[in-house]
Amino acid sequence: MSLYPLTFQPIFKERVWGGRNLAELFQKSLPPGAVIGESWEITDRPEGVSVIAQGPLAGKDLRWLMTHHGAEVLGRAVAPGERFPWLIKLLDCNDDLSLQVHPPASRAEELRGEPKTEMWYFADTRPGARIYVGLRPGVTREEFTRRIADGSVAECFHVHETHTGDVMFVPSGRVHALGGGNVVFEIQQNSDTTYRVFDWNRVGLDGKPRELHIEPSLASIDFTDFQPPLVEDPAHPHPAGSRRPLVQHALFHIDELQVPAGQTIPDERAAGQPGLLGVVRGGITVTGGGVSVPVPAGGFVLLPAALESCRIEVGEPTVVLRVSPAA
Repeated sequence: MSLYPLTFQPIFKERVWGGRNLAELFQKSLPPGAVIGESWEITDRPEGVSVIAQGPLAGKDLRWLMTHHGAEVLGRAVAPGERFPWLIKLLDCNDDLSLQVHPPASRAEELRGEPKTEMWYFADTRPGARIYVGLRPGVTREEFTRRIADGSVAECFHVHETHTGDVMFVPSGRVHALGGGNVVFEIQQNSDTTYRVFDWNRVGLDGKPRELHIEPSLASIDFTDFQPPLVEDPAHPHPAGSRRPLVQHALFHIDELQVPAGQTIPDERAAGQPGLLGVVRGGITVTGGGVSVPVPAGGFVLLPAALESCRIEVGEPTVVLRVSPAA
């Protein structure tokens, strides 16, 4: 079977902190009246599996693809039951998320969770938007624990104001929360394990207080992680415009490409490697394997490893996130 550039139907998730911005910014067809916090754009998880949106495989899902053609997708041998390695989301943070942490790989099995390292790209921000990430200098485990008990644990967090185009890398073990007013492209390890430390004394969509996970949170938090910075690497000239390196990690490499109108983005994947493209602004058309796929702002396209080459054309000025496996 010949693979081609693959786009998927989004899966919308209601969240107590969500909103309607994904419809306004990216023309997502949200369910009427629902507060949507997450759009799972590419997912291979029990809680949601992406369905292919176009081409000869339309209607098949990513679980089927990984089961029957996993080696062609990833460019390597795939173990039985192995899942697609990344989970790709859009987040509409209309209110603050819970203060939380994801378990580090060294403790995840013991805590019966999955490690989850992620990157946030801020596609849109309201004035005054911020994030809580890492700890204030000098905060100890003892102070943190005491402040959980008295409801003031937010005072332990380092805070960044956020602006459109900012980027934050969040390794497993880094305590964090997205604040209200942020719309985020989240590229992460395929995991959905979250331990809540504090949830602002609010109730969930069911009217009940949301569960907290104090003991596994304390076991997961890196208490030496003070004042982590935003990603600050500068952009460099690139054949299609400019390239800004965002993350170089064992799980993924991520770049931002800013591309003028009328350019063609080179397919720079290593031979036999997959890739992902996510469109922040503008739009692209990707052609390969006999199929041509338009990808608008807020959309993602998977380039399977078996797709030897493709053409990536830009109409209007465009910002693209490019995701690839570590070399």
